[in-house]
Amino acid sequence: MKNRASELLIIPLTMDHYRSLLRLYSAVKRDLRAKRIYQWDWFYPNRFVIRGDIKSEILYGIVRGGVVLGAVALDEQLMQKTAALPWEDTAGRPACIHRLAVHPDHQGKGIGKRLLQFAEVLAGTRGNTSIRLDVYSQNETAVAMYERAGYTERGYVYYPLRKVPYVCMEKSLIVQPQRVARNG
Repeated sequence: MKNRASELLIIPLTMDHYRSLLRLYSAVKRDLRAKRIYQWDWFYPNRFVIRGDIKSEILYGIVRGGVVLGAVALDEQLMQKTAALPWEDTAGRPACIHRLAVHPDHQGKGIGKRLLQFAEVLAGTRGNTSIRLDVYSQNETAVAMYERAGYTERGYVYYPLRKVPYVCMEKSLIVQPQRVARNG
């Protein structure tokens, strides 16, 4: 029986998952390069970033048979480079998604969407009022996933050694009251 993404448990990742995480990010980097998407390289995300995520307890993932199928980092470390963008949530407490990745062998099965939904729920339970992220503009699949999930484009930033910009996106976690039409 195949596991559906909605049935897969998301857990905090620890140093026990470190080697599998290295393999996950290496496989994703190779797959992106094969698709001519130069979002990640040998420099990023690297072993220091991954260890930092684990030690900071901000990394979550789906693990099956000891293998990490997908991972996402969630924290409140706002990207300094994006501070001047026209964010909607200026008075709240935004969270940030970083390094969401799904192993190429498991892409297209809803795992990325599941990790994204998990991050949103986790951020909401922690009192965050919105989520921000940046995504490589040429990674059309990822951009489309965030748009389908209700994220709104807020602007662009450039990072060193990248020829195209990253799209900065935001989603409010505050449920807006709905207007009720009144008769009469």
